Amino acid sequence: MARAGFTDLPKELPKQNPCAQCGQPIALPEWVEERRGRTAYLWHCYACDYRFQAVAIFDTAAYEDEALAA
Repeated sequence: MARAGFTDLPKELPKQNPCAQCGQPIALPEWVEERRGRTAYLWHCYACDYRFQAVAIFDTAAYEDEALAA
């Protein structure tokens, strides 16, 4: 999984996601990994030191017409 730098973050980065264990809001994900048809976010709650991953899966039909290479 690649570490997300401030210059390569997705345009619509989720913010204030609640911790899956204690419910405290987490400002930004620690890691973001974008693949064709999905985006994975690694969250770390500093309030309870819990880490968890959330994955967004998108409709792959939108990607079927895109060329894989030039």
